[in-house]
Amino acid sequence: MNMRVLLVDDDVSVREALGQTLELADMPAILAGSYIEAKDHISPDFDGVVVSDIRMPGKDGFALLDYVQSVDVDLPVILLTGEGDIPMAVRGISAGAFDFLEKPCAPQDLIAVVERARKTRALVLENRRLKRQLETGDAAARMLFGTSKLAEELRQRVRAVARTGAEVLISGAPGTGTSKVAEVIHLLSTVSDGPFIKRAAASLTPQTLTDALTRAIGGSLFLDEVAALSPEVQFTLLECLEKDCGARVLAGSYRDLEQEVAAGRFNHDLFYKLGVTAVRIPGLRERPEDIPVLFRHYVAIACEQAALTPPEITPALISRLMAQDWPGNARALMNTAMRFAMGLGEGEEEAELGLNEQLAQVEHSLLSEALRRHSGNASEAARSLKLPRKTFYDKLTKYGIRPEAFR
Repeated sequence: MNMRVLLVDDDVSVREALGQTLELADMPAILAGSYIEAKDHISPDFDGVVVSDIRMPGKDGFALLDYVQSVDVDLPVILLTGEGDIPMAVRGISAGAFDFLEKPCAPQDLIAVVERARKTRALVLENRRLKRQLETGDAAARMLFGTSKLAEELRQRVRAVARTGAEVLISGAPGTGTSKVAEVIHLLSTVSDGPFIKRAAASLTPQTLTDALTRAIGGSLFLDEVAALSPEVQFTLLECLEKDCGARVLAGSYRDLEQEVAAGRFNHDLFYKLGVTAVRIPGLRERPEDIPVLFRHYVAIACEQAALTPPEITPALISRLMAQDWPGNARALMNTAMRFAMGLGEGEEEAELGLNEQLAQVEHSLLSEALRRHSGNASEAARSLKLPRKTFYDKLTKYGIRPEAFR
């Protein structure tokens, strides 16, 4: 647990001594000498607890307790009292303080009370996060579309990876949406309340990487196309990860990083550090049954943004879309959907296709998908489609499909 402790005491020597005790117990301390200085650190999502002396010049510990409760009634405040100030401490407990300690307090007593308060605060923040997640829905279901088995496996993998808190390597062909998957992982993680910072790896220097990691503390940093990092920046990133930089790093790549490592272009240790957990995004050619779902979704978004009446999406259009390989993946399909929504094409030509052409396109897609599922094994693919082997091979010849291309 790495939650902070806001320690407030006007006595410099006491403040520094207590702060050192907390630091030695691996409890990061923020030291403040007054009510005014302390209040600037308090917010509804403050990830820690408050320890404050009662007797201070100007506004005292009771005033600070009142202010904390006005900001977040569930933020624990531990009051420090002078010798013989027990009635005052009882008054603080009645007013909502978490607990009190009499000065001078033994280090073990301070640590024990603060630890209890931190556990209480951690539970409050986690419950709030879960409540927000329930209210906003499952980010994986809301943002990662598709009805295919591969789409569901992707959502399940993203949910599982999000809970780990480890670095994540997100791979996929161009246009598959590594950035979106990274955002979903962030939204489903325990740091979802923190910042989500995105940076293009190719543009980073050691200093700008360090700046980005600093901005992402308490949240996530997504590095787009991590293979494009220069050797110097790769080394800086590895050093930061080994020191626990306070931000979760999500790295996206369209390249085969193992090949990059083998070619000496990517740091071996960094590859294994980032690849602790991995997510692979399947391309559209692997899951053509998701194309109608995605296309309708993109058309609906484009029409809503431009205040347009949604055009009719004909079976002929869907057939043509499903028959394509989509090397540009979701990004290319989205562009097609936007043009279609604005009446700039992708509609008239498809409407002229006859029934035989439409069926041929669908058949081509089903044959390709069967071969993909069975890694190019034609016999298994034919069996899954309930076709005699000769009929299956005849159809492959008809459409120019080669099983070895799927191995």
